[in-house]
Amino acid sequence: MHEHRMFELAHALAVAKSRQDIPAALRLLHPDMVLETPAFGTTARGLAENEKALRRFFASFPDYDVALHGRASDGDTLVCWGTARLTMTGDRFGVLPNGKRAEVPVFIQFTFKDDLIAGERFFFDLAALCAQSGVSTDAVRQRLFPALTGGGAA
Repeated sequence: MHEHRMFELAHALAVAKSRQDIPAALRLLHPDMVLETPAFGTTARGLAENEKALRRFFASFPDYDVALHGRASDGDTLVCWGTARLTMTGDRFGVLPNGKRAEVPVFIQFTFKDDLIAGERFFFDLAALCAQSGVSTDAVRQRLFPALTGGGAA
């Protein structure tokens, strides 16, 4: 797939997610789509799990907005980098955020199949998000990774 087409799909997904338009986002995804978010320790496989992951993400970050600033490709994989702006809300992470909008750099790796996005690995600094949201990174990590931190259930 040509880099221009890969970026066209990635940009359309960024726009759909920034509008919290789950149906539009899902139309861009391959049925075997795998979404990985290492900072949260999550992986969603297939369209149903991706829809659930997006709904949960937008419940926690209802004003999510991402801007892609650059890209590179090797012909099979597209890597984009940019900035996400988002406000942590609710108690999903076991903490009470300050309600301030955070701004964090992001790095996103995409793969493609059948002219659709087949994989997304979404990287960001959890500590930076927590610091700007006024919450303890350790407390959030304990909630997200209880087996690794000796904390409570996720």
